[in-house]
Amino acid sequence: SLANLYENQGRYSEAEPLLHQALEMRQRLLGDEHPDVALSLNNLANLYENQGRYSEAEPPLHQALEMRQRLLGDEHPDVAQSLNNLANLYKNQGRYSEAEPLLHQALEMRQRLLGDEHPDVAQSLNNLANLYKNQGRYSEAEPLLHQALEMRQRLLGDEHPDVALSLNNLANLYKNQGRYSEAEPLLHQALEMRQRLLGDEHPDVALSLNNLANLYKNQGRYSEAESLLGRALDQKPSF
Repeated sequence: SLANLYENQGRYSEAEPLLHQALEMRQRLLGDEHPDVALSLNNLANLYENQGRYSEAEPPLHQALEMRQRLLGDEHPDVAQSLNNLANLYKNQGRYSEAEPLLHQALEMRQRLLGDEHPDVAQSLNNLANLYKNQGRYSEAEPLLHQALEMRQRLLGDEHPDVALSLNNLANLYKNQGRYSEAEPLLHQALEMRQRLLGDEHPDVALSLNNLANLYKNQGRYSEAESLLGRALDQKPSF
């Protein structure tokens, strides 16, 4: 949809009214209890979460999860997606003890329903690894990040936004451990891939510039860091 295109491009202020329209139209045409209504609630919540509007994101995520469980049963890929999205919200808020069981549930359900080789399984491995990384559980995070990266390369090819995300996450793990010489080439790869695939104006490009700048700052390379931070700030979208 056009709304999803705008969201993927980081054009959140243009995406939001379209997502509201889609939700209201689906409720009028399909009623309040329908899988497409749950999808619209989920999409709107994801937009809020991408903007850091966590308190607005949580109610529609709960609504979408509960509706999907009622309509589709407890064992369904869309239920796994909702568990994953709610867990990510909790992770972003630092609510790690609430996030972890949901991430495990989502991963195990996806493996049962979709098999071990599927992009959604790679996403779950990546998200669980990021939770461990945020908690300083680096030795648990690293093998999961490698698994997610390799699976994405096999399934999606070497040039894909999810591959760039995996490179970025693995690099951040190395950076947190002070393994700067391992982190730097991965951050460069992720940045260049995002520029090629998403364009220079995308929020993920600003994020990559910011991550590389932080690496330089940690190494005392302040003038290089400052230059990248300036570029990142220039590219930050206004929400």
